[in-house]
Amino acid sequence: MQRPVEPAQFTSWAFTKRIRDAGLVGSMGTIGDGYDNAMIESFWGTMQVELLNRKKWKTRLQLANAMFDYIEIYYNRSRRHSALNWDSPTNYEDRSRSQPISA
Repeated sequence: MQRPVEPAQFTSWAFTKRIRDAGLVGSMGTIGDGYDNAMIESFWGTMQVELLNRKKWKTRLQLANAMFDYIEIYYNRSRRHSALNWDSPTNYEDRSRSQPISA
């Protein structure tokens, strides 16, 4: 019996080539790697619950600004994450940078 979602190729070679030919860099994923999608799906689900489901915006610009504020001001600087030992991403990165790297 197969599981409902098998690890498989989510990013096609053709799609990757079109992105590169356009001079762009893909935002997520590598060819043949189905596991990295979970991180971004978790993020979008969190933003849906914490921001998008709570209000309606009159214009796309208002929505874009709200999403920017959520990501850059709240999510990265203030929101504590269980995977980071209940610290914000910004604090976690600052702390990681200040620790010496062992040889």
